[in-house]
Amino acid sequence: MIRKLIDRLNEKEGRRVLFAVLGGKVIAATLLCLGIYAASNFVGSAYADDAPALPVHVNALNTVWVLVAAFLVFFMQAGFMMLEAGFARGRETVNILLEGIVDTALCGILFWAFGFAFLFGSGNGFIGYHYFFLHGAPETYGSTGIPMLAFWLFQFAFADTCSTITSGAMVGRTGFIGDLLYSVGVSGFIYPIVGHWAWGPDGWLNNIKPAAFHDFAGSTVVHTIGGFIALAGAIALGPRLGRKFKRDGGGMPPGHDMTIAAVGGVILWFGWYGFNPGSTLSAMDLQGMSRVAANTTLAAAAGALGALFFVYPRHKIWDTGFTVNGFLAGLVAITCPCYWVSPLGAILIGAIAGVLVVVVFDFIEWLRIDDPIGAFAVHGANGIWGTLSLGLFATGQFGAPGPGGADLSGGVVKGLFYGGGLDQLKAQLIGSGAVTLATFAVALVLMYAVKATGTLRVSAEGEMMGLDLHEHGGFAYPEIMSPFGSSISSGYHDASPAPSGKPVAAAAKLTPSNS
Repeated sequence: MIRKLIDRLNEKEGRRVLFAVLGGKVIAATLLCLGIYAASNFVGSAYADDAPALPVHVNALNTVWVLVAAFLVFFMQAGFMMLEAGFARGRETVNILLEGIVDTALCGILFWAFGFAFLFGSGNGFIGYHYFFLHGAPETYGSTGIPMLAFWLFQFAFADTCSTITSGAMVGRTGFIGDLLYSVGVSGFIYPIVGHWAWGPDGWLNNIKPAAFHDFAGSTVVHTIGGFIALAGAIALGPRLGRKFKRDGGGMPPGHDMTIAAVGGVILWFGWYGFNPGSTLSAMDLQGMSRVAANTTLAAAAGALGALFFVYPRHKIWDTGFTVNGFLAGLVAITCPCYWVSPLGAILIGAIAGVLVVVVFDFIEWLRIDDPIGAFAVHGANGIWGTLSLGLFATGQFGAPGPGGADLSGGVVKGLFYGGGLDQLKAQLIGSGAVTLATFAVALVLMYAVKATGTLRVSAEGEMMGLDLHEHGGFAYPEIMSPFGSSISSGYHDASPAPSGKPVAAAAKLTPSNS
């Protein structure tokens, strides 16, 4: 081999070919290095001059508090996966679990690359355009004394929550590739760009006069956005095969495991203590943290009882499924106003949310939209209610949390019921309306665009087989599942093929405790 190479180099033509190849590689490598250098300057140092000055210190106590809160919010993913899997059918459990894991991983990379920049980077009233790939970001976030990476981790957990909400209305018939495609749109673009309007450093909703829009921990930014994207997905997908709606003499197919659904819901409740109190971004605001945590608890409790007692007269049973969704609705509703309302206000907000989730669930069923988990009723409808409730129940005693404690320098937030007039309610209406309409419109475009690729919904054969077997090669419960995707022990065979390959029984009628 070496001898042949030497002989080849002794020839003029051989030397010409060698120099041409080496020269081409050197030129290509040089161009690649120049491209990498230019890109790094574009996403990084090009914005360095515009970055705010570095704070003189890092607040250790606030940093630890925000990190602990981030861990709690992240743990909510386990709750979402359990809740969705329990309310869904056994043959799609693996699909739900894997989607939760992969959506989280995908969201992490997207939020690092550009989602955080769109949401929290300075820019204009509609979009941020600094800190792509976190390049050029200051050492700490604003005046909080919290390291930027700690704040990024906390906000990544919020972004992940929004993406997971979306999947709740789409279980049982969404293709895995389709899920990846729409998740890129949700985590990378819709959530951070629309969220910038309310939470960005220069978002336009912050400048509404005479009262600015407020959304303390995300009734609008996280839950309304997630809920309306979920609704758009359910509409684009259409109902599951064999799904017979209540107005047609059917009802929601029962969930396969209320144990894990209920436990998943309680895990979400626990994680909300990071979601809401953590949004103070300050462990020094002791009264504010305590008030937020107490209000979160009371709203959830009132939501559970509101749903429980509202449903009982209809079916004469104490319904587990609606009670779980009731306390989740209370949690969603209190997420916006939790810092500014009293305990009594929190109870009233939660109780109304518990009733509202049942009413909206029935309305979506009446519209023949298949939302297996009740994602829109819990998050979309109660995200709006919680946002508007601030304009009614804010007591006028509290300003905003600050790194060293409560900050009243920007004034207090006062709602209609406490003598504040209509100003705050108008701001909440404008903010909620703008975010809702924009999100729903863009989400419909996104979902139908993914649908046009043929990846949004699995084939009829794959759906009847069950997503676990069709998409992932096996069941979560192989010992008790038949080869055709239906549970042997439960006797539920909605739209599952018989050995001949033909569908068998139609959808089961509503089992309230599994709805």
